[in-house]
This record gives sequence, C-alpha cells and structure tokens, in this order.
Amino acid sequence: MRRIGGRIAQAVSGDGRLVTIDEGYIKYQSFWTKAPVPYPAVTEELEIWRRPLHAAGLIGYYEEHGVGYGNISMRCGEPGQFLISGTQTGHVETTDKTHYALVTSYGIHFNRVCCVGPVQASSEAMTHAAIYELDGNIGAIVHVHNQDLWRDLIDKLPTTAADVAYGTPQMANEFRRLFRDTEFRRTGLAVMAGHEEGILSFGTSLEEATNKVLDLL
Repeated sequence: MRRIGGRIAQAVSGDGRLVTIDEGYIKYQSFWTKAPVPYPAVTEELEIWRRPLHAAGLIGYYEEHGVGYGNISMRCGEPGQFLISGTQTGHVETTDKTHYALVTSYGIHFNRVCCVGPVQASSEAMTHAAIYELDGNIGAIVHVHNQDLWRDLIDKLPTTAADVAYGTPQMANEFRRLFRDTEFRRTGLAVMAGHEEGILSFGTSLEEATNKVLDLL
C-alpha cells in the first residue's frame, strides 16, 4: 500500500508475506520537466541489466496495493547527472526510454531533485545522488527488495540506521556514514534497516552493481 498523507501501511510481498511498505512516493521536492528522456540509447543498457533483477522479483510490484519497488541508475551526461528508472515503474516487465528520467541537478541539503524525462525520477533519486557523490568511480546503482535477504543480512552487511526513512536527506547522510566508517566503500553492498526489504549495491558498471545483488541469491 502506498503511503498517503503520512501513513504507512502493509502489503503482501511476492512470497505471500505481510510486509510494512514505506515505498512508492516522492519525499523530495521534485522539479520535473516532462520531455523525451535525454540519452535514450543508454536506457537500453539499463533495461538489459534491469531485466534479470525484475525476473528474480528484486524489482517489482505489490499487486494488491498498486505499489512498485526497486530502481536502477547509471551515471550519464554532465558531472553529477545520472539516468534512473522512473517512479512507480516496478510493474513494467520490459522498460524502454519512456520509463526513465535524467537527474540534471539536485540539492541534498534542500531536499530537491531536478529531472527531465517522460516520467519523474524514482523516489530514491536523492539516495542515488548522494552515493554518486562519494566516489567518481561509482558508475551504477541498484536498489532492490527481498525480505529473506534483508532479514538475513541486516547488521551483517553495512546497515543504515533503523529510524532513517528512504528517499530523505537523512538517508543520504547515512550512506555517507557507511562509506566513511564501514566496508560499504569496499563491498558496494548495504542494507536499509529503516526501509523494509531494501538492499542497495553500487559498482563501476551496471554489470558489476547488478551481479553483486544477484550473487546474494
């Protein structure tokens, strides 16, 4: 169930479990220019690596309540810019250029994201922006959901604080902390304790970021 008016509700995951869902709505100030996505050819590469994640249920859709989950991005364009899957595209089995947006600028301190595309950037765009800032060699980021992995890996992998919600400046700061103080810098894998089922990976390429997650299965 999507969060409406500040409420958090529950949904049934793909394996039939009841999970708390804080997902699917944008918490940052979104300055969206609706237009064809820049660099449309790059979206084809994003789809190549999104496909196995969607097939594994790591990106998908809570059907009962109409909420998508999971996102993928790739550094692209001018410094600080990146292409990312659009908000609420988890239900789409095969994406194309109409399902992505280019984040053109952002201000984490001001909780602001500017993007261009046929859809608004993912609700996790703020977190992706913060991670790209950490290291110029980070070329791609994947955020997935899996309850079993999340339960098994919480506090075993670098883990964000349980009281920090997704898509906020506070979550951006948490990933900065993990990069500074934990193995996250080396492994490129982290668990989001305050975002049920949430796991994030980064890599120098989409292939590396995607395979880090798939290798956990």
